[in-house]
Amino acid sequence: MTLFDGIAARTVETPRLAVNILEREGDDPATPPERTVVFVHGNVSSSLFWQETMQDLPHDLRAIAIDLRGFGGTEHAPIDGTRGVRDFSDDIHATLEELGIPTAHLVGWSMGGGVIMQYALDHRALSLTLEAPISPYGFGGTRRDGSRLTDDDAGCGGASGNAEFVQRLTDRDAGDEAPTSPRNVFRSGYVAPGYTTDHEDVFVESMLSTSTASGNYPGDAVPSENWPGMAAGTVGVLNTLAPKHYNVSGIVALEPKPPILWIHGALDPIISDSSFYDLNNLGKLGIVPGWPGEEVAPPQEMVSQMKDVLGAYAAAGGEVTEVCLERVGHTPNIERPAEFRHALLAVIGYTGTPADPAPPTEAIILRSAD
Repeated sequence: MTLFDGIAARTVETPRLAVNILEREGDDPATPPERTVVFVHGNVSSSLFWQETMQDLPHDLRAIAIDLRGFGGTEHAPIDGTRGVRDFSDDIHATLEELGIPTAHLVGWSMGGGVIMQYALDHRALSLTLEAPISPYGFGGTRRDGSRLTDDDAGCGGASGNAEFVQRLTDRDAGDEAPTSPRNVFRSGYVAPGYTTDHEDVFVESMLSTSTASGNYPGDAVPSENWPGMAAGTVGVLNTLAPKHYNVSGIVALEPKPPILWIHGALDPIISDSSFYDLNNLGKLGIVPGWPGEEVAPPQEMVSQMKDVLGAYAAAGGEVTEVCLERVGHTPNIERPAEFRHALLAVIGYTGTPADPAPPTEAIILRSAD
């Protein structure tokens, strides 16, 4: 595990499983919850993606990044997809209990955004920072209002996994010869076109820590009479996000309502109203053959769904801030670290003085969904 300066890893033994966490050397374990920030990574990644963000936070905060089960250094225990992302959120809760942290500010990226929304429903959070989050209705297979397209979630869950990509994860392929190599997926899916970083090897290492054992990534699928002929199964990572298993739109009724930051990139190819990872959109583009058309299998309007749910959250009395970063892909914390950090400090109500001034206001688009 490649660790940046000042970042340390350790294992936390919980009643559920052994969990790997990253911490900053020198952070005070007695830091109160209102100054504690917990980071949750997304799919096919690990806590390594959070290291630069952790390094750059003020030192009077406590920063912790958690590896989800089946990723990074955490135990590769099977995942019950029928619970949605509750296996993940309950693991986080067990970890924080072992650390003596009753609640905290939660930051979730991509799938991790869905995990922390579930956490807020089942436990308690002081604030939620949703970075390029999955839709409140899961990944694929729904209309804008969240209604499911088919009873079996055809084309969703384990049915949407790319076999070549999974094999390259299994083989720990760190090269860039094939379009489906993790390195090329990072370049084409995780960051905006043209973005480069000196830490690419670390991020690829993080992706390659994904377990492809049975019950982990991607998960199983079942035959379907609906296009494209396969549907969501019951175990594994992708099935946690199938619409029949996952729906966190109930945050609208959450009380009390923690403040929410929604920060995302305008060029995100994964979480989008026309996602290149949504089989229905790939069918519409002619990449997956036999698409039955817009009425039967429309692409999921992921960003619009998030906007609708967070708008309803704000209308019900919640505080919501949206930050949409131009020329940014799926990883705002990596591509635009200063903007990400200042937006995060604002939502957690940080009253100290950051090490650097806030970026120019023209670099970000801020809207309050009130």
